[in-house]
Formats: sequence, C-alpha cells, structure tokens
Amino acid sequence: MTADTPRTPTAIDRIAEDWVDTLVVLEPTLGTYIGRTEVNDRFADLSPAGRDTVVDAGREVLSALESAAPVDDIDTVTQADLSSELRLAIESHDARLHLRDLNVIASPVQDLRDAFDLMPTDTVEDWETIDKRLGALPAALDGYIETLRQGIREGVTPAKRQVREVLTQARKLAANDGFFSSFVADAELADGDLPASLAKQLAACAGASSTAYGELAEFLANELEPAATDRDAVGRDIYALQSRHFLGATIDLDETYEWGIEELARMVAEQEAIAREIKPGASVQEAIEFLDGDASRKLHGTDALQRWMQETSDRAVAELGATHFDIPEEIRTLECMIAPTQEGGIYYTGPTDDFSRPGRMWWSVPVGVTEFDTWRELTTVYHEGVPGHHLQIGQAVYNRAKLNTWRRQLAGTSGHAEGWALYAERLMEQLGYLDDPADRLGMLDGQRMRAARVVLDIGVHLEKQRPDGNGPWTAEYALEFMRANVNMSDEFIRFEVNRYLGWPGQAPSYKVGQRIWEQLRDDAAAREGSAFSIKEFHRRALDLGGVGLDTLRSSLLG
Repeated sequence: MTADTPRTPTAIDRIAEDWVDTLVVLEPTLGTYIGRTEVNDRFADLSPAGRDTVVDAGREVLSALESAAPVDDIDTVTQADLSSELRLAIESHDARLHLRDLNVIASPVQDLRDAFDLMPTDTVEDWETIDKRLGALPAALDGYIETLRQGIREGVTPAKRQVREVLTQARKLAANDGFFSSFVADAELADGDLPASLAKQLAACAGASSTAYGELAEFLANELEPAATDRDAVGRDIYALQSRHFLGATIDLDETYEWGIEELARMVAEQEAIAREIKPGASVQEAIEFLDGDASRKLHGTDALQRWMQETSDRAVAELGATHFDIPEEIRTLECMIAPTQEGGIYYTGPTDDFSRPGRMWWSVPVGVTEFDTWRELTTVYHEGVPGHHLQIGQAVYNRAKLNTWRRQLAGTSGHAEGWALYAERLMEQLGYLDDPADRLGMLDGQRMRAARVVLDIGVHLEKQRPDGNGPWTAEYALEFMRANVNMSDEFIRFEVNRYLGWPGQAPSYKVGQRIWEQLRDDAAAREGSAFSIKEFHRRALDLGGVGLDTLRSSLLG
C-alpha cells in the first residue's frame, strides 16, 4: 500500500518533524504514546506558564509553515492540516479552555496515570525510568492545580458534576491499595526479580504519587467544587470550537442535530427488523433477553474475554489480509489487552514508529462486570482492530516512505479515526462477517448508541429542545435518554453520560465522522462511475494518514 522508494524530505517535512521533536519535549506523555522512550522519565509542565510555552512554540511553527512553499501534494496536505491544527490550538488557548480542563476520561488527571500503561517494564533500566517518572508526578499535579486555580480566579471552571466524578477517581488513585502501590508491587523483570534497593525506591515514589493524588482530591473538594459551575452545558461558542477540534471540519450544528434524530430513528427501525429475525414477533428488548439467555454466546471472566478478543482479531487480520486489504506484515500483530483500570471504556493505542510495541486494543472493565456477550462485542473487535483503528493507524505508521512523523503518528482527529472505525463496522457487515442476525443486532446496538450520542451531546450542550418536546435538555434527561437507547449496564451508561457532559463535541465525532466518510465514498463513486474501485478508494484514503475531515475531503475529491 506504500511505495518502496523513500520520498526526499522537504522544507515542510522538516518543519513537521521539528514540531514532533518539540512536542515530545514539551508533552512527554505524547512521546510515550508514539514510542519516544527518551522522555519516559518525565511529565509536561502543566502550570499556566507551561501551557503558554506550548502555544508560543505552536505560533512559531505556524509562522514557518505559512512562509513555506509546498513542492507536491503531500506537502500541500501537511501544510493545510498542521496549520489548521495549530490555529485551532491557539484559538482554544485564547478561549482559556486549559483553565477548565477537567473531565472524567481525557484530562490531565487521567493522562498522567495512563502514561504508565505504555511504558516498557522488562529490564532494570525500564523500572529505573518508571521510578523517575513516578518521582516527577507530584510536581506535574502541582502545576495542574496551579492552572485550575487560575481558572477559579478568572471564573473559568468546569462543571460541578465533572469535579465530583473526578474527585472519586482521584481518591481511588490516592488509596494505599490503589493503582500506584499495586503497579510497583507487581513489578518484575523479564528474567528475574528487581534489585531490593530499586523495589524500595519504587515503593517510596509510588507512595508519593498516591499522596499527590490525595492532595489533588483535597483541592478538588475544597477549592474547585465550590467554585465550579452548576451548568453542564458549555454553550454554542465553546461547543463549536470543540466540535472543530474533534472533526477537523466545520459542521452545521443545528442540521446535524436534526440528522441525528433521523439517524437514530433509522437505527431503531433496523434493530426492530432484526429482532424479529432472531425471534419471530419479538421486540428489540425481547430479542436481547433471548440472546442474553444463550450460554453459547457468553464469556465468563476477563481471561476468557481477552482470549476471545485475540482469537477474533487474529482471524480477521488473516482473512482480510488475504482478500480485501493489503496488510503489511508489520501491522499484522494486534495485542488485545485488559486495561489495569476499571473505569469503563474500550480504546486503541497505536504502534511505536519502529513497531517494537505493537498496536493494542484495551478493555477497561468496570467493577462488578464479569460476564460478556460475544454477540454484543464482535463488532467492537472489528472497530478497534482490523479493518478499524489498527488498520487505519497502523497503516499510517507503516507508510514512512511517504509521510513524515507528524503525519504518521500525531495528525488526525477523532472524527477521522472513529468515523473510519464505524465505517469499518458497516463494511464488515457488507463483507459477510455479521451475517448472524445476533451479531448484526450487536453492531446496530453500537450504531444506535452513536446516533443517540449525536442528539444527546449537541442537545445538552446547546440546551436545545428535547425530542419529546418537554423542554430543554438536562443532564437528568440525558441519562434517561441513554437508558432508553442502549442495552448496557447502568454503570457503563452513567460513565458514558458523564463523559459526554465533560468532553463536549467528542462523542458525536464518531457518527458524524462515519457520515462524512460515507459521503466521500459515495461522492467518489458518483464522480468516477464504472472506474470506481472501493479497494482503491480505501487505499488512497488510508495512505493519507490521519487528517482532519475537511483535509480528507479536499485530498480525495479535489
């Protein structure tokens, strides 16, 4: 899927490469994510001054980009997409979004802890690096608290609901038997035990990290919560900014809300039709109850879940790689993992640039959840793996002959990546991998949830009128709405709704991204007529790497 002859780096490539190097220094957890191990011993400066430094560096890069002349189409895409991302980062900083950067899933509270999941743990040197990063964590949290305090002074704060939920997370991390103590207590080498002195030092730094999260919890409870806003909605201006961030495109929010309502109705109708296939005359709920009673479709415990995910993924890679996609050997490995946290959520982390760490699918199983239904989750493996995230992101990493490091590993948006993953789910249906009506019902359960999220997310943050006509959206109605549209544990539903309330614009990017991907495919097919090849369309699209959806459109359709 990529040319063998390396492309000669251009001036724009060098600007992009230098920006990656700068980000690795300023945002070390980002470096960890892409496998730059030289920064694994530290964290970013999360203080207001540190945030200013990152944005000032971005302004310099933007100026250099705007002065550079593209030499080919690859340069044109890099210049357009990186410039757009930098302008948006500057605009977000000027809007002071960093002063209220706290939510239940994707804020510094989680990012600092999550960094340890991707760090090597095989050697003494690996654990010495972990020890240094643990030692740096209290200062990183101090800087973060300083930024949130500035937000309090300026009247720019997150919602109370988010503060309370994150307070619970912080207290768990602060516990004597929380993540940090368990993490170092389980430390071992690939070929033996840790030296006693290092184990002792790790325990001390783990304790200091737990204490730091305890201090964060005290700040959240005593300072931030009293100052936080009672309003969950962020309003149209912030929402539009966040939507652009997650899509890399500007959309009509009101039209998208109405489309979401229509799309949700279509998903419901599809589900109802398939429910009757599963059990004649059955409602969706009755079909689900029928399937939930089928012992052959159940997995018991996380070990069984992990084995099933891995077997399903390996089979998809082998079969699709022999038929519908050219899958390079380097990305034929996907590790399916049970995450060390229990917060809920399923996610993917890409491979390092040299593929020494492969792509990974992570499942964070909530406390108390011990049974899993394969009919619900088959489509999830395709979403996170192949032909979903792993094919998309792994292909970009592999395509080093054409793409600079920024294009391969850091560019792109949620709308591009998650939109492709939902597009991939429907593709697997079309390829016959979801012929079992039960598996199709599971896929539609996910698609229905994503459609419901479009309506909920825009509705609650723009305080639009509810679909039932009974006044504006509220957080309470959002929870009721999700319960009516998904069939999942209440723990998961509560987590998801809190996520949408604290991370505006992200949840709709999946379904809106899918909509744009499908529009682009259909537009390309209409333009090319009988010459259109879906396999060639996918190749051209994935060879671009991650880009904003506006850039994707201009690149594919001109």
